[in-house]
Amino acid sequence: MATHRSRALWSRVMRSCRLPGFRSSWPRGPLGARHLSQEKQATETHFGFETVSEEEKGGKVYHVFESVAKKYDVMNDMMSFGIHRIWKDLLLSKMHPFPGTQLLDVAGGTGDIAFRFLNYVHEQHKGKQKRQLRAQQNLSWEEIAKKYQSEEDPLGGSRVVVCDINKEMLKIGKQKARAQGHKAGKSYGLAWVLGDAEELPFDDDKFDVYTIAFGIRNVTHIDQALQEAHRVLKPGGRFLCLEFSQVNNPLISRLYDLYSFQVIPVLGEVIAGDWKSYQYLVESIRQFPSQEEFKEMIEDAGFEKVTYESLTSGIVAIHSGFKL
Repeated sequence: MATHRSRALWSRVMRSCRLPGFRSSWPRGPLGARHLSQEKQATETHFGFETVSEEEKGGKVYHVFESVAKKYDVMNDMMSFGIHRIWKDLLLSKMHPFPGTQLLDVAGGTGDIAFRFLNYVHEQHKGKQKRQLRAQQNLSWEEIAKKYQSEEDPLGGSRVVVCDINKEMLKIGKQKARAQGHKAGKSYGLAWVLGDAEELPFDDDKFDVYTIAFGIRNVTHIDQALQEAHRVLKPGGRFLCLEFSQVNNPLISRLYDLYSFQVIPVLGEVIAGDWKSYQYLVESIRQFPSQEEFKEMIEDAGFEKVTYESLTSGIVAIHSGFKL
């Protein structure tokens, strides 16, 4: 925790030293983050249970997701027995986006959160439209039909940007979008952006909600990614993270460890032809901070009213915080 807090303190100091207007000439990240990336400090970190340099970890993680991209969704279903779908639905339920919500989904390459968001706001907007029409009881059927036909934006102004560092994951996401009838473009409420969670290619105060699902544990500098999340959110904006966490039941913990280390890598080999990538994914879960530790990291990044909810005995948790 001392390492997390010292990094957060360093970044805050660097932010306080930023010159007015500096971001206009350097639009891709905070001064402190850029300074660290230019230094290429050979600090050691973990890649699963392996100790590697920070620079090396980024390449290794990229290779993992490049390798598993085509079977990523199938493996999610197999590994979690489909429960990951419920966890993601709960994330959207907790978000409860309002009409016009601007969402940034980071590490969201295959589009699971983005598509749920689009479907959710579309249904919300349709419901609102029906309620408005019911309130106008004197309308003829021709007038009602015209109102439906003249609807310009079925999402009510809501938009989602999917940002991922991995080209293969984005490629799979775009293929899924076409298959599900989601078109990309400003008029369709969906955009795909290649970008790094530690140096997001977006202006300050741009989004209403930031989500990251099963992605933040793969980031080299988690504290830096959290600070970037805080930067791109509008005042009042919300941070939501769905991530594997620490199981709080000893018996379930033992069974979960047995399943994770003895079964998941085998599934990875059989289904995706990749034992090593799924061994890393299992190990990375064990290296991720506990619910309380991660809550403190989110607070260190500047978020307030930080809470979390453990799901399925703590196998995963949803953390929430606000930029106030």
